[in-house]
Amino acid sequence: MPENKEKEVLLDVKNLEVTYGSGKKKYRAVNNASFQIYKGETFGLVGESGSGKTTIGRAIMRILPTSGGEILYKGEKINGRISRELDKKVVKEIQMIFQDPQASLNERAKVSYIVSEGLLNVRKDLTKAQREEKIRQALLDVGLLPEFASRFPHEFSGGQRQRIGIARALIVEPEFIIADEPISALDMSIRAQVLNLLRQLQKDRGITYLFIAHDLSVMRYISDRIAVIHQGNIVELAQADELVTHAMHPYTRALLSAIPMPDPIREREKKLLTYDPSMHDYTAERPQWREVRPEHYVLCSESEAAAWSKGYE
Repeated sequence: MPENKEKEVLLDVKNLEVTYGSGKKKYRAVNNASFQIYKGETFGLVGESGSGKTTIGRAIMRILPTSGGEILYKGEKINGRISRELDKKVVKEIQMIFQDPQASLNERAKVSYIVSEGLLNVRKDLTKAQREEKIRQALLDVGLLPEFASRFPHEFSGGQRQRIGIARALIVEPEFIIADEPISALDMSIRAQVLNLLRQLQKDRGITYLFIAHDLSVMRYISDRIAVIHQGNIVELAQADELVTHAMHPYTRALLSAIPMPDPIREREKKLLTYDPSMHDYTAERPQWREVRPEHYVLCSESEAAAWSKGYE
């Protein structure tokens, strides 16, 4: 994909492959994935369960090893073997908000320890008083009272637990946050609060997000650009509004058709689309990454690109 010269590339993923197992049980979860994330933007990665989106997030975090390709952060390769100094930098500057706010918090630890755990690793120079002040400020930043620091996770609601997870990520002052379905386990009313909180924090601190989800309606609200992933392959990438209004790949169209409509009459009348990979005929020509419309990329054959672009002329 051509690089946008006007924007600073913070993260560059090139031909990424992630494999589980070995031998006959070998399974490639991510296949030849490439994309760039610009500094200060929210980049959405959307796909159904098992598509490989969380695997990409964990590979960037170095939780999972990669079997091919490169992950470049600020121009430096961060997958595979790296120096101790670079590893420290990655740990401090890249943080993750996990999907399940209950499973990702240590039930036996107080909130003060959970939130400050990252500081204990990357800011060993801080005194106890300085650390407590940072904990207090981190809780205030996510809309929680400082007194909550002495409590345990089971004493909080799902939305409050997710805010604790966000505070834990923010306290080390990261530049890049991977938000792995941070609202999927929350009630609808709490989802809006958490999304608005993430947007406000981005505005105040200039944080860059990789936002992982399976809901395109949420993605359109929070993302600047969206990439769609299917069975480990990124099949479409465009600006958020462009993708929703001019979706080309049949899989993207199927995801859009599954979005619930607030009007019950329109909801009953709408047609659900089902994606079948056999609808593509790639016997004569392998699919390639093509710019079908300005800054709108699709994994397709030349004949598909011509047909899909013609539909929006």
